Amino acid sequence: MSTPHAMVPQSSPITERIDWLFGLAQRHAQEYASPEAWLARQRHLANHPTAILVMKCMDGRINIPIATQTPKGIIQPFRNLGGIFNLGWPHLGETLTAALEKVVRSGRQALVVITYHHSKGDERRGCAGFNFRTADARAHTFEIQREVSAVFGAAHGTVYPLVCGFETDEDALVVHGANGETLNMADLSEADVPGLPQRLMHLLPDMPTQIRHDLLPLLLGNLRHIAQIRQTVRTLDIEHREWMICVGRGFDWLHLPNLALIIGPYSPDLADPIRKAAGIIQANMRAGRIPDDGFLVLSSVPYEDIGVDRARAVLKSNFMADFAADVVRKEFEDLAPLMTVRKTVLNWNSRAVEPLAPVG
Repeated sequence: MSTPHAMVPQSSPITERIDWLFGLAQRHAQEYASPEAWLARQRHLANHPTAILVMKCMDGRINIPIATQTPKGIIQPFRNLGGIFNLGWPHLGETLTAALEKVVRSGRQALVVITYHHSKGDERRGCAGFNFRTADARAHTFEIQREVSAVFGAAHGTVYPLVCGFETDEDALVVHGANGETLNMADLSEADVPGLPQRLMHLLPDMPTQIRHDLLPLLLGNLRHIAQIRQTVRTLDIEHREWMICVGRGFDWLHLPNLALIIGPYSPDLADPIRKAAGIIQANMRAGRIPDDGFLVLSSVPYEDIGVDRARAVLKSNFMADFAADVVRKEFEDLAPLMTVRKTVLNWNSRAVEPLAPVG
């Protein structure tokens, strides 16, 4: 999203923050559905047919489409607290498999980018989900890579799992190669562009030619983005000021730092990340980082078709919001009276957020 961070009403009353939030979602849908955005997606897919899925942390700083200058809607995100995933989790395995089977049926290959994030300037700007231990976060991504290979094939002819670091001070990608080497886009310049295809061949010799061809524009876009970042004065947000807990999928429009704690519906123990998120909200209020007049629990479930598909999305959204609210009520008695619950479904074709009956 292009909405400036300065416009986030962090200290406004909770009702105004919620109104602003749904306005943000509406603007994102309008941008996504514009003729220019639609044409950009079609042009990109015609030249680069590889499907791109990204597994990443909930941290709003990790906006891969912006950091790679890729048209909205090309990259399919999987977001979870700490970027923690396990393909043995029933819902995650089914969701990822369904997405990749759809890709394969259309005759395309897929690139699954598995990310961890860190800050070169201050380790406390790293991943809170791993207690700022970058080595642990990185090790976890390689475990996910092994799981993807075990499920979709170690030869990587159709589905290629790629580990990438994301350095949040400059939004720089760090590509981990099959031979243990890395390519840090922050170390490159325009002079390195002509030799980049050859470097990728050396770094990723087992990557299919088409996938490598379609990875290249992301890296070139990242190189341009880094150059733009270096020409601006950037505030590196360290302080946690999250005032909402988001549960579900379809939060692509919510890419702002230190605003939301996003919990994907993947882990079989959904209560644990909700509990952790509520604890962060409570700490933010007690420290005066956010107003103590309220916080938001927001659920979202995407659907592709009207009828049964949407009806099931409504039920899932109701369940997840009610489940999260129950966890807060049972374990955070002082926090519960300050909770507002909103339930939504997301039209995947238009990216329009559709509010359901408000509660709380």
